[in-house]
Amino acid sequence: MLYGEGMSKTPASPKRPHRPKGPAGKAAKPSRPDAAAGDKSTGTPEGDRIAKVLSRVGVASRREAERMIAEGRVAVNGKVIDSPALNVTTRDRILIDGQPLPEAEAPRLWLYHKPAGLVTTTSDEMGRTTIFDELPEDLPRVMTVGRLDLNSEGLLLLTNDGGIKRKLELPSTGWLRRYRVRIKGRPQETDFEPLRKGLVIDGETFQPMTVALDRQQGANAWLTVGLREGKNREIRRAMEDIGFSVNRLLRLSYGPFQLGNLKPGEVEELRPRVIRDQLGLEDETEETPQTDRPQRRKPMRGKRPGGRKPGTDAPAPYSGGGAGKPHGKSQAKPQGAPTGKSGHTGGGKPGQPGKPDTRGKGRGGNGAKPGNRPIGKNPRR
Repeated sequence: MLYGEGMSKTPASPKRPHRPKGPAGKAAKPSRPDAAAGDKSTGTPEGDRIAKVLSRVGVASRREAERMIAEGRVAVNGKVIDSPALNVTTRDRILIDGQPLPEAEAPRLWLYHKPAGLVTTTSDEMGRTTIFDELPEDLPRVMTVGRLDLNSEGLLLLTNDGGIKRKLELPSTGWLRRYRVRIKGRPQETDFEPLRKGLVIDGETFQPMTVALDRQQGANAWLTVGLREGKNREIRRAMEDIGFSVNRLLRLSYGPFQLGNLKPGEVEELRPRVIRDQLGLEDETEETPQTDRPQRRKPMRGKRPGGRKPGTDAPAPYSGGGAGKPHGKSQAKPQGAPTGKSGHTGGGKPGQPGKPDTRGKGRGGNGAKPGNRPIGKNPRR
């Protein structure tokens, strides 16, 4: 018989490519590229954006870092960069104004009672006094979480960590922010229904607010307002839309953090454990005696040394080490800033702003998850 007779003419199936065997004889899955090392298949560079790195170590916010880069103040591996579109790793040498980048510090958070009459910015084009001109001199360089406008007062959070700043400012965080608001007029509960349902003002959508009419005081009425977003002058614009003008606005709380009995201009640091618990951070370091007992700092009086001279536009050079607040114009404290006690801190019948909470409790309406204890009166609990 000739070779091939009696054999099937069906072509043989192609051989499968050899796949290496893993443990226990199982086929090994292709490994995923390391995010830190970049993805060569897609061309994604390794590391993080330069502005994110600067923000993380507390040098500046991302927006401020981008401005510093545009001004030619940042150099990477000996070359001055002019665009934030650059990824860097720990192997890169970064200089700011000729100074090396400081090591990233542990995240820290402060409660600050902002007085009325101060601008929440690092420097003001109109030469007005900023909050950084009045902060205690021994604070490190800090950034604000959100803003309070010129005539608003009350709780403002400060942090040395750009990641925390960004996280707390995102609407997705959903933390309730409570305010004591004084408006001119004699409103009824029904007047605030549009605010409770949500407004659209000049094409901008405002999310529903919680509004409680507390009491009438002469020609003015006191309200407690809660919201979960931080748009520019949101409460003032919303009240104006329904026919009322705001003549005083005091923030009482930001999520679980309470104003408590902080006096105008005072700063109080939160314990690292409290920050980790409330923000869901990992426990990377042990608490030290210095951070375990945060101290309440009083507002600074007089001129701030090392600030920018009035009338000059040149930014102050970076001093390195991450210490010190943004340099700004030094002025005396503005006239008319409140010097009394802080307002009502939640829970029970609201009191008039300026009257201390003698019970020493900061209860109610903090917007935190069940089980989270409000912070502010005594962070060392």
